[in-house]
Amino acid sequence: MALQVGIVGLPNVGKSTLFNALSNAKAEAANYPFCTIEPNVGVVTVPDHRLQVLSGLVSPQKLIPTIIEFVDIAGLVKGASKGEGLGNQFLANIREVDAIIHVVRCFEDEEVVHVAGKVDPVADKEIIDTELQLRDLDSVEKKIARVQRAAKSGDAKLKREYEALERYKAHLEQGKNARTLDATDEEREAVRDLMLLTNKPVIYATNVKETDILTGNAHVERLRAAVADENAQVVVICAALEAQISAFDDEEERQLFLQEYGLEESGLNRLIRAAYDLLGLITYFTAGEKEVRAWTIRRGWKAPAAAGVIHSDFERGFIRAEVIKLADYEKYKTEAACRDAGKIAVEGKEYVVQDGDIMHFRFNV
Repeated sequence: MALQVGIVGLPNVGKSTLFNALSNAKAEAANYPFCTIEPNVGVVTVPDHRLQVLSGLVSPQKLIPTIIEFVDIAGLVKGASKGEGLGNQFLANIREVDAIIHVVRCFEDEEVVHVAGKVDPVADKEIIDTELQLRDLDSVEKKIARVQRAAKSGDAKLKREYEALERYKAHLEQGKNARTLDATDEEREAVRDLMLLTNKPVIYATNVKETDILTGNAHVERLRAAVADENAQVVVICAALEAQISAFDDEEERQLFLQEYGLEESGLNRLIRAAYDLLGLITYFTAGEKEVRAWTIRRGWKAPAAAGVIHSDFERGFIRAEVIKLADYEKYKTEAACRDAGKIAVEGKEYVVQDGDIMHFRFNV
């Protein structure tokens, strides 16, 4: 399954600089608003040391990691919900992504213009929140107008749908994001077709100077406090530093560079891991002489659904799955040795796939 994450933020917060560091695409980075006119899409391989372990054991012809798509979306300004700036385009693009990385400026630099005249990450966040909430409110109100008359006919299901929409409307009118509403599954279903912008999971990427990358700063702490009730993740990054890290082709040189700054991994790795955690994603593997490959699925998926990401026929004609744990593969070195040791489990349709499982599917169509 293809994961798509939108990178959003006010102009001049380091959004396009971060995007350029995360992908092979090169969005124009300039010290003025709207330098990114069309959404740029960069495809990034998801780093996973387990692939290298399997590759060393199997020696495949190909090694295929799973991928994540980053979409650099045009900068937003106040009034976007009413079409100001590139608002309509921004809001249309953000509706399509699975999750949002909201880049928030947490660094002081007189040479980089701030659209509001001062650095205030909480105020910046609230500007974008307000614009997204206003657009969501418009969507909810339009559906209420469609459902209201039918709900009065006495249809119990439509009445509950109408009541759910009214709850979301009241919540948004209070300046709160849809994702923070304590809603039932049925209430969430009532707005699923609206693809509410403030319902999308969010990672706040606080863009700091190199000197603050390990400790953060007062701006970061203010933002953490402001989003404490959102069930969102806050990741401290330095977009300028990520740009330098991405310039290294040699892995050993990259690791030496990270060590100089006291970092164990890049901000890219931390953002990807945060996105996986936020969306409840895990990885399983297939391994053979032709290829070792990583596959992304939702946590809690059963074996047939997991097989379906390879091909729909695998799910439709699912018979069973053969599962090896990575630790056993490392210990016994080959699939044949794992089989001889009784370390290949035969699982049926109810098996819940675990992160890191090495799987082989049997199917018949």
